[in-house]
Amino acid sequence: MSENTTQTDTEPTGTPSGEDTPTQRDTNRSQKPTSKAFKEFMASHWAPSQPPEYTRDEVADHAAQRRRRVSEEFRGQRVVVPAGPLKVRSNDTDYRFRPHSAFAHLTGLGVDHEPDAVLILEPVDEGTGDDGGHHEATLYFKPMAGRDTEEFYASARHGEFWIGPRPVLEEFRTRLGLRTKDIDEFEPAVTKDAGATQIRLLRNSSPQVDALIDSARSQAGVELESAVEADGKVTEFLSELRLVKDPWEIEQMRSSVAATQAGFEDVIRALPRAVGTERGERIVEGAFFARARLEGNDLGYDTIAASGNNATILHWIRNNARIEPGELLLLDAGIEVDSLYTCDITRTIPVSGTYSPVQRRIYEAVLAAQNAAMSIVRPGVKFRELHATAVRVLAEHLDEWGLLPVSLDEALSPEGQHHRRWMPHGTSHHLGLDVHDCAQAKRELYLDGELEPGMIFTIEPGLYFKKEDLAVPEEYRGIGVRIEDDILVTEDGGENLSAAVPREPDDVEAWVQRLLG
Repeated sequence: MSENTTQTDTEPTGTPSGEDTPTQRDTNRSQKPTSKAFKEFMASHWAPSQPPEYTRDEVADHAAQRRRRVSEEFRGQRVVVPAGPLKVRSNDTDYRFRPHSAFAHLTGLGVDHEPDAVLILEPVDEGTGDDGGHHEATLYFKPMAGRDTEEFYASARHGEFWIGPRPVLEEFRTRLGLRTKDIDEFEPAVTKDAGATQIRLLRNSSPQVDALIDSARSQAGVELESAVEADGKVTEFLSELRLVKDPWEIEQMRSSVAATQAGFEDVIRALPRAVGTERGERIVEGAFFARARLEGNDLGYDTIAASGNNATILHWIRNNARIEPGELLLLDAGIEVDSLYTCDITRTIPVSGTYSPVQRRIYEAVLAAQNAAMSIVRPGVKFRELHATAVRVLAEHLDEWGLLPVSLDEALSPEGQHHRRWMPHGTSHHLGLDVHDCAQAKRELYLDGELEPGMIFTIEPGLYFKKEDLAVPEEYRGIGVRIEDDILVTEDGGENLSAAVPREPDDVEAWVQRLLG
């Protein structure tokens, strides 16, 4: 990897005593010249850039409607939504940038746009703002510097020579329908009249912006504790704003599902290389990741590639074990497309192409629970009923198998819950820009809320019998099964967005056998 520091080879490399300092050692890989001749030559002899023709993004109108709802909620208040900064991975290398989901939702920006950018909704006279609202929205970010600037070749984080072309102000202005300004103008814009104008900040996205606004509040005599508490209302509202997806978002979810299905098929084709191999789970993980980078931005979350007893570990992401013939592979994975929307699908696959009788028995019980929960999806049903319906079916199977230490009614009672030993997690969560989307929404709108058309969530029951579990017969031990699909609430029911990924046991076996040839 190329050096990415800015010390020059003409600078001193040691102290008068001949010893270098820690500060100098931090930059001891750089050999960039700084002579006047070099700078003049670097700034010249570049072909003129052809100005691109920008068109308005399809998402722009949807993002404007989302901002309009924010404007209605926070009239007279300055709303500040940072994208967040780059995050250091190791020493002087950064992770690939992903903006805060609320920022992506309100701007329409995906992929890797834009580190340190901030969206401000500035209050104006009621009804005189954007789209007849009460705010004017401006996106502040660092535009690309010209090739005649030192930043072009000297900045490893922002220079075009290092990271390629970046947007200019006009690009986002046209594509997103947003006012755009240089980030250098951000500080006075966000801190002005801090005592007279209520500032509502999406906290914990950018520590630098948090500190800047808190400092401005303190200097203006604003009571900081109450202001910070009020900031939580922004986080809560922006999370709730995503509970119901608009048509553009639904299409993004469909794209994620299609890409993820292709990734699952890549995994099955890779099974001959993975089975019987040290760290075979890594082969599975790698096959899916290759598809994610080919068709999307990244993984929606760390892939769970759990074979054998690892499938009983709910969030197994080490993926460092062998896969043995005859085992099940629990694959829980989703591809985050370029718009940053992700699906979340799980299939439990027989790596040798067929389920054993006990594997099939457990699989069919989980499938029955999932089907029961799917059957009640319709507007007006309480979200929590999905879970209650699924776990009741699981409890009935466990009772039929003689595994419950008490009666079925006692197990299902609030004082019992013995069946939850083998299904300790929730059955559903919302999906979208985050794999566990809308997590900051109020309980009465999430867990206690009613289903509405446009909501998208998982239904993912499972049974997990650990190999060390002495409460079950030996034949069950070391088997974990989860089946997870992504459900869209429609006007009169629900649509399984991931229905094309086989889940009936006969269909799964045929799917595996076909792809293995």
